[in-house]
Amino acid sequence: MIGDTVTVIVDRELGTYHPKHRDIYYPINYGYIEGIIAPDGEEQDAYILGVTEPVQQFTGEVIAIIHRKNDIEDKWVVAPKGMKFTVDEIKNQVYFQEKYFDFEIII
Repeated sequence: MIGDTVTVIVDRELGTYHPKHRDIYYPINYGYIEGIIAPDGEEQDAYILGVTEPVQQFTGEVIAIIHRKNDIEDKWVVAPKGMKFTVDEIKNQVYFQEKYFDFEIII
């Protein structure tokens, strides 16, 4: 999946709060990939990096996988084609939500 082009449907735009956990603020766009079912039975979740404004949909390249060691699902990291981030850069941008999990980033 790393290197694949996917379209993310954004259900938590940059600048919004989690619908159930009001203490989680989204500093980046976050959503799901329609038609790809994750191990939790829901569509595959994805963070969008490299886009600095709220969007409703985004097509980009999967640049990393966030593997949650203590959860059933992984998260995909999607960015504009050709844009790269280091593991530390990815960690810093997703930590607002991933801090609740034991995770590793695979690039």
